[in-house]
Formats: sequence, structure tokens, C-alpha cells
Amino acid sequence: MINKKKIRVLVVDDSAFMRKAISIMIGDDPEIEVIGTANNGQDGLNKVHELSPDLVTMDIEMPQMDGLTALRRIMKEKPTPVMMVSSLTSDGAEATLEALELGAVDFIPKQLSYVSLDIVKIKEELIAKIKHINERKHILMRRARYSGIFSSKPDSGAPTKKKKTSPAKSLVAMPTGSRKLTKTMRIVAIGTSTGGPPALQAVIPRLPKEFPVPVLVVQHMPPTFTKSLANRLNGLSALEVKEAEHGDRIERGHVYIAPGDKHMTVQKQGSTHIIKLSDEPSETLYKPSVDIMMNSVEDNYKGSTLGVIMTGMGNDGVNALQRIKDSGGSIIAQNEDTCVVYGMPRAAVDAGIADKVSPVEYIARDIVSYF
Repeated sequence: MINKKKIRVLVVDDSAFMRKAISIMIGDDPEIEVIGTANNGQDGLNKVHELSPDLVTMDIEMPQMDGLTALRRIMKEKPTPVMMVSSLTSDGAEATLEALELGAVDFIPKQLSYVSLDIVKIKEELIAKIKHINERKHILMRRARYSGIFSSKPDSGAPTKKKKTSPAKSLVAMPTGSRKLTKTMRIVAIGTSTGGPPALQAVIPRLPKEFPVPVLVVQHMPPTFTKSLANRLNGLSALEVKEAEHGDRIERGHVYIAPGDKHMTVQKQGSTHIIKLSDEPSETLYKPSVDIMMNSVEDNYKGSTLGVIMTGMGNDGVNALQRIKDSGGSIIAQNEDTCVVYGMPRAAVDAGIADKVSPVEYIARDIVSYF
């Protein structure tokens, strides 16, 4: 019997504790081996060239060469999947989002170290992500280097429209040649996970200022990160993008991103709908949960929901998407080639409920085609 080739990982971190913690977590798996460590970005870059790892974990703040600089060099000189090690602070969130835009495939929260009470869950998820990403590394690195899906630049063939009142909000692609569909949609519900921030950045800024319905988004991320993600998208978009707050009135032309560690649902209040945030149910695998958000949307907008499911591990969202489909709504799924991890969209495609399966750079156009 031929032994399966192990996934070779390089760990780059200036903290000896974090180097050891990450090495222990992933090294316990028989399919993964840590082939080296480095204590700064320059040493990490050198070892990427020397060892040709399958994946790199990269700290952001390091002496001599920081993680973002090392990431840029790696993506330019020797494209390799990189997972950033990020502190759960506002600065850490901003740096992580920049890293994801530069081509990092995911991140590891630094506080979630080997002494964490949730270590079993953290370890299992980290190992699963490494395996999923390794399976797709050639596709990911080819697209990262040549097609620019990690940037917020609109795709060619879609003219841009600038918002005069805010120069920062200028990256809006107006879809062309789209045929308006006959179904009446009153809301868009988007779910995504691993690889989601760059995917959202390829979609939300391309929605036009006159977009006629609200958009609700669940992105699996820790607290603080969702606030930074909302602010970043708001600066790039013609629509108003914000991290959802309890009691927010749901309005057309607004995008509401569920805060990390809170479930986001919809509640009818008189003639309007408002956002409700809750810790319950507490036993869900993800908080926020795509299924919980989309089920709530379906309860309140029966038969008129456009569900969008994008890159991510697992199948969160597929049960609610089935309900949306059964009641007359429509489903758009991101295609395999542009996903970092083709799990959540695959669940919808395999269930036979996706009306459209699209590259991430065309999802905004497909969304607008319904209005």
C-alpha cells in the first residue's frame, strides 16, 4: 500500500509559544507534518523558497520583516497558500483583512492557542481547513496570481459608476446585458465562511447605488473582525454597509453583516422588519449561523428571498436554502473554481437547488438580474 503524501507546513511566528502550539496542534494529525519554523518574515520567506511547503502559517507582527510584507513577497515570488495568525483586536482585524485581499487563504485567531478551553474544536477545524486548502492549492494560487479575484477591482466588461458624494466609494460595477427575471425578490441573504471576505469584496461593491432591496450577510468570523469587514466594504460600496445592531430597521439599499458570536434574525415590527441579535441557540456549530439567519429571512419574506451561498467549509445554510427554494425563492451558488473551500456552495449544488452557479466575479451581476 502506497503511503499518502503528507501535507508539509511551515510555521512562521516570532512567539516561541505560538510556534510550538501550532506545531503541536497540526502535527498530531498523521497526514500533516511541520517541516520547519521561522521567527520572522524574512526567515519565513527564505524557508518558503528553500523548503517549498504546501502551506504556511504566518504571524502578522514580527521583527525584521512583518507578515504582510512576507505575504506580498511569497505571492509574487513563490505563490503558496498562507494562513495568517491574527490577534483579535481592531488593528489585528484590519491587518488580517488586508492579508486576505493580498492572497492569504484564511486566518487563525492568535488567542485561540493550545491552552484554550475550546482547543479540541479549534484543532479539528484548523486541521480540516489545512486539508481542504491543500487539495485546492494549485487552483487557489493560479487564480490569486493571475486573475486578481482577491482585489476589489471590478471585472472587465462591467463599466464602473462613481458615487460623487464619496470618492472612497467608487468601485461599483454596473452589470451589463442582464435580463430581468420574473420572480419578485424582496431581500437578498448571503452566507459565506472560509475565503468569504475577499469574495464579499468581489460582490458587495459591485451592487449599484439604486439597489432596491436590503442585503443580510452571515460571514463566519470572530467579534471585532465583522466590524472591520463591514467598515472596509462600506468604504468600497455605493450601498451603506454596517455591522448589524440589535433593533436596526431593515431598509432597502443597506447591507447588514451579522456580528461575530451573535446570531442574526429578522423580526416583524408593525409594517417594517428589524434585526434581532441573540446568543441563542447556543449549541450551533457556528455563531453567527447561515441557516439560522436564512430560516428567519424565509419566515418573514416567504417566497421572495434570493439566497446566495459562497465559499466555505461544511454545509451551513443548505437546509434554509432548501426552504427558500421550496417556497419559490431563488438560489445563487459560487462555483468551485473560485472558492477557497468548496463546501457550502457544493452542498447547495449537490442538493439540486442552485438556480445559478457562478464565478465570484459575476455573482453581483447575477444578483442584479433579479431586479
